[in-house]
Amino acid sequence: MIIVTTENVPGKKTVAHCGFCTGSTVRAKHIGKDILAGFKTIVGGEIKVYTEVLTEARKIAISRMVEEAEALGANAITALRMTTSNVMDGASEIMAYGTAVKVED
Repeated sequence: MIIVTTENVPGKKTVAHCGFCTGSTVRAKHIGKDILAGFKTIVGGEIKVYTEVLTEARKIAISRMVEEAEALGANAITALRMTTSNVMDGASEIMAYGTAVKVED
């Protein structure tokens, strides 16, 4: 699956628009990891535990978006965007979305 943030796949002709595709995951905080992260805020620096959780969440959201695009018959996704929102206290949704298209082989 070709995934781009642009409106078209460079060097490829779009032959069909298959529709809008999305993928998301909701992640909750882990109390043990929050305690360790709290200590990190005192001394500063990257909170690697959260970086890892968010990286995994983005991969899952993109994977689910790809599955949806494939079900629509697409071989590419254009205009990839990602967003996040709080669903409830301590839980956030990560969403990937774009346009499922067919491009020439």
